[in-house]
Amino acid sequence: MTEFLPPPPATASPPQPAAQPSPEQLAPDGIFPPEGFRGLSAKGLSRSFGSVHAVVDMELLAPAGQVTALIGPNGAGKTTLLLMLASLLAPDTGSISVMGIDPVKDPTVARAKIGWMPDTLGVWESLTVREILTTMGHFYHLPKAGIPGRVEELLTLVSLSPLADQKARVLSRGQQQRLSLARALIHDPEVLLLDEPASGLDPGSRVALRRILRNLAAHGKVVVVSSHVLAELDEIADGAVFVNQGRTVLAQTVAQAADQGRRYCIAALDPAALAEALGNLGVEFSHGTVRAESVLVTVGSEVGAAKLLQDLMAAGVAVHDFGPATGALEETYMSMGVEQP
Repeated sequence: MTEFLPPPPATASPPQPAAQPSPEQLAPDGIFPPEGFRGLSAKGLSRSFGSVHAVVDMELLAPAGQVTALIGPNGAGKTTLLLMLASLLAPDTGSISVMGIDPVKDPTVARAKIGWMPDTLGVWESLTVREILTTMGHFYHLPKAGIPGRVEELLTLVSLSPLADQKARVLSRGQQQRLSLARALIHDPEVLLLDEPASGLDPGSRVALRRILRNLAAHGKVVVVSSHVLAELDEIADGAVFVNQGRTVLAQTVAQAADQGRRYCIAALDPAALAEALGNLGVEFSHGTVRAESVLVTVGSEVGAAKLLQDLMAAGVAVHDFGPATGALEETYMSMGVEQP
């Protein structure tokens, strides 16, 4: 795939991710969103379906220039939240701001700023891939003369040029996902909402998707991604919002997630020497489940991990593998003890 966005000017520095606040820090002075905030925000969102409370008093900040991951178990309210953010579902209570626009009061203006990629693409099966994107361009009132060029741009971006004139009904699941992404990007939105975008993609397409999303964020877009593949979110996200049972549980940057207590996997040429050294250092450990010769330890920070490795080497232990047992976001998620509903 090729990038369809121009690179940032050579003299400019790429946008630096702003710190993602915790729920307690979302509005420390009672102002929400915080003064000067630019991006997507939601406060006090609730939505029920009969007796089912899908979303309860949820909060979210997704700054421009960042990829924000939305993480939670099935049934946590992620899709319901995204539908409300996309102005496709009205909240029972609460407020939303899309780049300063209230999607409840001004849905047309808000939708012009939003690109929505659902977890399952609904397509006009009788239309070709090119015709679908062209139709979407007209729906968003793009200049008629510019639509063909924009369509070609996106076909190249998502590697669907060879299938441009094929009917949508012949597309595989992964190809439909790529078409869904192109459809969401047709009008160059300021805000991109993606529900399980990597579902059905092959490994190469997943890598390309990560590159596209990082490029969009680098150009100042708001990117919100819901996914079950936490390892991939570690690679693309700047911040994460964890939800469970319809509520916001935690919000943090990926850097904050990495610099907290987490498990490290250690392996040495001589497992007995490793165990002895850890015992002498007063470090508790358990044996790994993947490889019998590896051990798992819990370290409080990345600085602590570096110090432990240094101490092991100073003790003469020939360490050949040392690293986090899981990604930072997965570690946070597992530490929350979230139960499936």
